[in-house]
Amino acid sequence: MIPQEIIRRKRDGEELAAADIASFIEALAAGRLSEGQIGAFAMAVWFKGMSRAETVALTLAMADSGDRLEWADIDRPIADKHSTGGVGDNVSLMLAPIAAACGLAVPMISGRGLGHTGGTLDKLESIPGYTITPDAALFRKVVKEAGCAIIGQTGALAPADGRLYAVRDVTATVDSIPLITASILSKKLAAGLQTLVLDVKVGNGAFMADRAQAEILARSLVEVANGAGVKTSALITDMNEPLADSAGNAVEMRNCLDFLAGRKRDTRLDTVVLAFAAEMLVKSGVAASSDEGERMARQVLSSGKAAEVFARMVSMLGGPSDLIENPDRYLAKAPVEKPVPAARSGWLAACDARGIGVGVIDLGGGRRHPADRIDHRVGFSELLPLGSRVNAGDPIALVHAADEAAAERAAAALAAHYRIAEEKPQLAPVIAGLV
Repeated sequence: MIPQEIIRRKRDGEELAAADIASFIEALAAGRLSEGQIGAFAMAVWFKGMSRAETVALTLAMADSGDRLEWADIDRPIADKHSTGGVGDNVSLMLAPIAAACGLAVPMISGRGLGHTGGTLDKLESIPGYTITPDAALFRKVVKEAGCAIIGQTGALAPADGRLYAVRDVTATVDSIPLITASILSKKLAAGLQTLVLDVKVGNGAFMADRAQAEILARSLVEVANGAGVKTSALITDMNEPLADSAGNAVEMRNCLDFLAGRKRDTRLDTVVLAFAAEMLVKSGVAASSDEGERMARQVLSSGKAAEVFARMVSMLGGPSDLIENPDRYLAKAPVEKPVPAARSGWLAACDARGIGVGVIDLGGGRRHPADRIDHRVGFSELLPLGSRVNAGDPIALVHAADEAAAERAAAALAAHYRIAEEKPQLAPVIAGLV
């Protein structure tokens, strides 16, 4: 295999053979390619694209670049869900234990925040003692005994993805649908999944702001995953406002715990969590229809079974066993909490969800640089949903900040991210479509 010949052929728009793609990715994983060659390949793909067959071959090659997990000793369907990223999106934290309580095994390998979007691992790290990178034996034990485990990617799973992504990140080739598809799915295939449900976000708080582009990405992910042997579907969901009424790390974790314990329900969040639970159960053959799957999910929530699964997962991975009952004992609170008053009376008609996500980063709850330390305490809570009627001065959110000055800046910025209208807005449904 001569790397520059593969790069040249893709640069010229030729379709690459699966064997050539496999050889190139094998060399990449082994460290035999220069950064220049990796960057040139990524740029050639960005400009010329890839056929569906090429994208399947790239995904499989990246999945095969490291270890592949096997679950032969577990007699439940092996299922997972992946989100393309949003603001106030803590669906995975509730969904994994709900699906496990309904009879699935969920080995969920999650990521950190990317850009303005929050990361599941960052939220989990607000739990004292929780191990996000357990060894393979503990990971397997937790999935088998608790039913689910939410952890971070180890270097042994799809290592080619990590090396390729690092180069894409600095060569302006992140937003290539074939490369996005292979990056997401290679890790899921390496995890040994049988079924997968994808949450493709669309809106001003998503990476895909355009509905047509979101549908293209959703189809690519679904077709490639199915072509690689994993039963997959995708829901396209709205991200023109935060999904939950919280955005941050500890505040979203508290939101999750209250959700599982039945202490609160956010309407949009409830809709999305139950829809994904139903889709996972139908795809895995556990439920015959979406209605049946949703009924099953509601039952394990109301009975407390989903909360028990989450509690067991947390305890087995080193966290406190009574986290759900006593969240304030363990989740750190910011020293300053400041309400954000509505600038005028009217209806909350629109917001800049991306700006709210950036606001969390500005408070210290996200990273500007990979080495930055996160302040898990900060963020926003009690965010009113769009369509709410407010009077001037009414609180539309609560800022959690490290100091008074940061709270003042964040409150002013957050208020500016909302548009208040005289008439009640017509809002788009939170679930926009199924692929």
